[in-house]
Amino acid sequence: MRSGIFRRRFSHTATRMAITGAALAAASGHSWAQPQAQAAAGSIEEIFVVARQQVYGSNAVTDSMKAQQSPITSINALIDNLPGVSIQEGDSYGFDDWSTTITVRGFQNSLDEQQIGTTIDGIPNGGSGYGGGAKANRYLDSANLRTVTVSQGTADIASRALDALGGTINFVTDDPEDTARIRFQGSLGEHDAERYYLRYDTGTFAGDSRAWFSASHQSASDWMTGSAENERDHLAAKLVSGFGNTAITAYVSYDDIHEDNYQRLFSPEDFASNPNWDGLTDTWTGIPYVDQVYRRGWSTLRENLLAYLKADFELNPEIRLQAGLYYHDNEGRGDWIPPYLVDVRDDQGGPESEFLGNGSVNGGAALGSIFFVDGAGNALSPNPGCVSSITFPYGGAGPEYDPACYPAGAIPVQSYRHTNYWKERTGFTLDGEWQAELGSVSNTLRGGVWYEDQQRDETRTWHKLTEARVGIEFDNVPYWTQYDRSYPQEVFKWYLEDSLSAGSLTFTGGVKQFLVELEREDNFGESANLKLDSDSDVLFSGGVLWETPVAGMEVFAGYAENFKAIYDEILERPESDLDSLEPETSDNIELGLRYRNDRLAFTATWYDTEFNDRIIFLSPESGAGPDYLIGTNGTYFNAGGIESDGFELTVDYDLSETLSLYSAYTYSDATYIGTGDTEVDNSLGVLPGNDVAGIPDQQLVLSLDWRRDNLSAGISGKYTGERPVRIDNAWIADDYVTADLYLSMTGNNAAGSDAGWNITLLVNNAFDESYLGGISGNGAWIGSPRTVSATLTLDL
Repeated sequence: MRSGIFRRRFSHTATRMAITGAALAAASGHSWAQPQAQAAAGSIEEIFVVARQQVYGSNAVTDSMKAQQSPITSINALIDNLPGVSIQEGDSYGFDDWSTTITVRGFQNSLDEQQIGTTIDGIPNGGSGYGGGAKANRYLDSANLRTVTVSQGTADIASRALDALGGTINFVTDDPEDTARIRFQGSLGEHDAERYYLRYDTGTFAGDSRAWFSASHQSASDWMTGSAENERDHLAAKLVSGFGNTAITAYVSYDDIHEDNYQRLFSPEDFASNPNWDGLTDTWTGIPYVDQVYRRGWSTLRENLLAYLKADFELNPEIRLQAGLYYHDNEGRGDWIPPYLVDVRDDQGGPESEFLGNGSVNGGAALGSIFFVDGAGNALSPNPGCVSSITFPYGGAGPEYDPACYPAGAIPVQSYRHTNYWKERTGFTLDGEWQAELGSVSNTLRGGVWYEDQQRDETRTWHKLTEARVGIEFDNVPYWTQYDRSYPQEVFKWYLEDSLSAGSLTFTGGVKQFLVELEREDNFGESANLKLDSDSDVLFSGGVLWETPVAGMEVFAGYAENFKAIYDEILERPESDLDSLEPETSDNIELGLRYRNDRLAFTATWYDTEFNDRIIFLSPESGAGPDYLIGTNGTYFNAGGIESDGFELTVDYDLSETLSLYSAYTYSDATYIGTGDTEVDNSLGVLPGNDVAGIPDQQLVLSLDWRRDNLSAGISGKYTGERPVRIDNAWIADDYVTADLYLSMTGNNAAGSDAGWNITLLVNNAFDESYLGGISGNGAWIGSPRTVSATLTLDL
C-alpha cells in the first residue's frame, strides 16, 4: 500500500535528479523530413511494409506521410493516412491529449474509450487513458521515430497490450547511425509554435556498439484564443550493441509536458453559431461562474519516464530467445476551476475555514458550496428575489453565482481542482522461437510470457484561488483532499503459436491467455477495499497464407479472439456493482489480398468484427457543464456490443522515377448490438442498429509525392465521412475534406558528403476546412484550421 503523498513527492524529485544518469547508463536522429541519403538518391523511398508470412493485415507509415506532418506535431498524426485509421486532434500540433481520438475500424482510443493497444518497440505503454495513462507521443520524439506499424483487427498473437480489442499500434524508435553525427532541427509555426531539437550519434564504438542522445523543447499556444500555455521537454537515448550471438538494445526517454485543453461542444447549434470557438475564454473577469471556462485553468500536466533493456540470443540457427525488462514512471495532474469553494467543515456559523486556510480536510462528504464571503470570511447568501443577469457559460447562472445579487464588497471565491495521478510499472518479457525443417515442411514454433507489476495512485485535491477577483494563482496546500486511492495490478500473459509452411501455403494457429488481478485500496478507509480477477478465457487465433502462382501476389485469411481486462478506472466508483461485470472481448475475421512488384504495392482486406460485453458509463460532463464533485456515484455495466464490418483498399504506385501515388479507401459499417434490455437501451440511446459514435462510414486518401535532385514536394487529401456524435444518432457530424502540402529542399554542406541541410515548408489543412474533429462522451471537439510551419535540419 502507498505510504502517503509525501513518499510519492520525494520519489518524483529523486526521479528528476536521476534522469541524466539513467540516460547515460542506457546509452554509455534519423531524419524527420527527408533523410540526406534518400535525397541524394533522387527517388522517393517508401516504407510501405507488409511483412511476408503474415496472416493478418498490417501497414506502416511512409516517408511521404512523415513529410506531411511537422516535427512539432504529435506522432499520432502520422498514421492518419493508413487504411482503417482516423486520427482527430483538437490542437493544431496535437498538444492536447484530452481532445485526441484514434479510431481503427470500429474501435477507438478516446477520452472515454480504450480499445486499441499501443506499444513502443514492442513494450506496452500501460494504457492510453487520460487518467494515469499515456499515448505514444509521451515516450518518443518525432525525430527519433523510424516507423509506425498498425496491425488492425487480428494482429500479432505476441502483442503486449491489455486493451487491444481492435489491434495494436507499434511505434518503432530509430536506431543509431553507423557514423558520428550531430543533428540540429528548428521549427517555427503559426500559433506561436517553436521547436528545437539536438541529437548526437556516436557512430560505431567498442566493437559493434552505437548510441544516440537527444533533447528537444517545443511550445505553442491554442489556435482559438491564443491564450494556452503549451510546453514540452523531451530527453532520450538509445544504445544498440552486439557481441557473439547476443544483441543488446537499451532505450530511455523522459517527457515533461504542460498542455491547456480544448472543450467539447454538446450540440450542433453550438458549432453552427461559432465554428471557431469552443467556449473557453482568454480573459480573467473576476466572476467565478464565467472564469470556470478560463482556458489556462483547463490543464494537463504529465511527466513520463520509460526505460527498457532487451537482449536477443541466437542459441543456434534454429533457436532464438529474446528477453526484455522495462520500467515506467508516470506522474500527472488534470485541472479544472470550479466556481465555488466546497464546504467540507462545519464552522458552526462562523467564518469559513476553507476561505481562511485553517487546515486541510481529508475525505468526507461535501456539506454544501460557498460562492461569496464578507471581509471576515462569513458565507453570504444572494439577495432574496434577485435574478441573475449572467448568461454565459452553460446557459447562464443562478443568483448564487452573480456578484450583482450580493451586497457591495462581497468577495467571490473559487477553487482550483487537481486530480493527481501517479503510476509505476515494472515488467519483463520472454519470447522464444524454434525453426525446424520436417521433410518438405518448414515449422516455426513461437511462445512467450509477459509479466507486469503496476500500481496507480490517484487523489483529488481542492485548492482555494488566492484571490478570485485577480487571477488563477492558488494556495498550494489543499483545503480538501476529496479521496486518496491506490490501484495495484498484476498482469501475466502467455502465448503459443505454431506455423507450418508447405509449398505455397502457410498455416498458423495459436492460443493466448491473460491473467489479471486488480485491486482498489482506499487510503482514507471510506470505501471497501476490493480485489478483482479479470482473467480471459484461452483465446484462439490462426490463419492461412497462400502465395499464388502470380509473382508477388498472396492471399491471407485470419481469425483472432481479443480481450480487454476490466480497467482500474471502473474501480474509481466505489458504489458501482461489479459482481456482474464481464471483461470486454472481440472476435476478428480478416480476408485479404496483397500484391507487390518493383513499382506497385496493393492490398485489399475485408474484415468482420464482433465486439462483445461493451462496458458503458455515461460521461459526467454535459451541456450543462461539468459535475466537478463527481467521485463515487455512477455505475458501469456491460451494454451489449458492436458489430463492425467493412473493407480497405490500399495502393502505392511509382508513376515515374520522380512521382509516386498513394491511395487508401476504407468503408466501415459499425453498429451497436444493444443490451437486450429495452429500458436500458432507450435510456442510453444504445439502440440496436444505431451507427457507432465517432466512426466514419467512409475514408479516402489520395497523395502525390514528387522529388527531383534536391527538391521534393507533395500534396495529400483525405475525405472523412459522416460520424454520429451522440450514441442515439441524434447528431451527425458532416463529412469533410482536409489537405496537406509540403515543399522541401536539401543540400550538402562544404564540410563533406555526410553533412547536409534540409528546409521544409508545410501547410496542414491547406484549404482551411471547418469541421468537427474528435468525438467522445456525446460531444465533439472542433478540428484545427489551416496551419503553416517551417523546419530547418542541419547535419554536422
